[in-house]
Amino acid sequence: MKISNVYVGGWFQRTMLQLSEIYDFLREGKSRLNLDQKKLTEFQKNLEIGRIDYGVSGEEYIEFTTALDIKVKIFEDGLIVLNNQKVSEDTLNADINKVTDYYEKKLSPAFSYLFSLGAPVPKELANIETIYPYFIVCENATRDEISNLLTSTEKQKYFEFQNDKYTVLRGDKYYFINNLKQSSENIERYIEEQIFIREFKGQLHRYLNIHRIIWEKIDAVKENTNVKGAELVKFTTKLEGYAKTINLIDGRINQMGTYISTREKIAKSDKELSEFLAISGYRYETLRDTLDYIKYLWVMTKNYVSSAQKLFDGIKSDITNKSVDSLTIVTSMGAGASIIGLLTETAPEFTVFGVIYFFILALLGWGSTKILNMIAKRRTYEVSDIEYEKDIK
Repeated sequence: MKISNVYVGGWFQRTMLQLSEIYDFLREGKSRLNLDQKKLTEFQKNLEIGRIDYGVSGEEYIEFTTALDIKVKIFEDGLIVLNNQKVSEDTLNADINKVTDYYEKKLSPAFSYLFSLGAPVPKELANIETIYPYFIVCENATRDEISNLLTSTEKQKYFEFQNDKYTVLRGDKYYFINNLKQSSENIERYIEEQIFIREFKGQLHRYLNIHRIIWEKIDAVKENTNVKGAELVKFTTKLEGYAKTINLIDGRINQMGTYISTREKIAKSDKELSEFLAISGYRYETLRDTLDYIKYLWVMTKNYVSSAQKLFDGIKSDITNKSVDSLTIVTSMGAGASIIGLLTETAPEFTVFGVIYFFILALLGWGSTKILNMIAKRRTYEVSDIEYEKDIK
């Protein structure tokens, strides 16, 4: 048996605009943005780039080789595929680690810095440990040899499909493709599409989980049926943070539909790829339906945080009105005392008693204000909201 390639990859929304920025960076180690040139040069040098090509195959892409025998392909929609072209059965784990390390420690940090300006990535999406799908391509392996590879890595099989050109065994993290008669280009196209599909589904699943987490956090704020005035700032700040995260993620979700349509059109125009996808049971409609479901769920999440913010804004407004009323009373008392003082004096006269009297009035006013503020902070306000039974999502 011969193992010819190990592939790994990922996907995050990009366009041809970012692709041209990547191309400039890879060729010259430069960017038109206000980034540190020394860092850009260091990141580019660390990639150990060999030949760079710019091409079109359904989509525009950049392909470059490295001194580590790793080929990197970057598409305009953000798909990145790395191919370790120097692999053997005896060093398979090391070969897998080699391409993974290049992706995680060299390529990903370089692109993270290159695109570090602009809309931030929500902290809920940052530093997520990703389990990559590893695609191991074999040449004319026997069934037992493929099974042994699966046992040594996964110890379980999710599904298997085959025809007279190839066999595919899929575990959780590993795909084993036994190439019998298919060209390496067609195998690579299938791998590229599988990486896109898996990453797309993975992002949607993360958005589903983030919805659950944020919803529970909003619930935790609204569960405080009686809130002290001093706690309102803390709660409203939390809700503002949740709203910001929701808006950032909502923008990314709304971008995703375009990528499915483009990928589907390209795949259906490729007969060999369509056959591959049909045998594996994949349907683009299912992915699109899942995206629509997440979109509707996220609209609910936006409305939920908005209603919570309005609820607490109403309480803040109530507190402000009561504070103004209290201060009006204190001011009126001070003004009344001053008027009485003027009426009981025949003429203004500067005396020690008058100065002391003035400071006593000021102290009383200040003390009254402090007491009223303290009462406002300790006073509890009822959080009135409609309660619903939770649905299973």
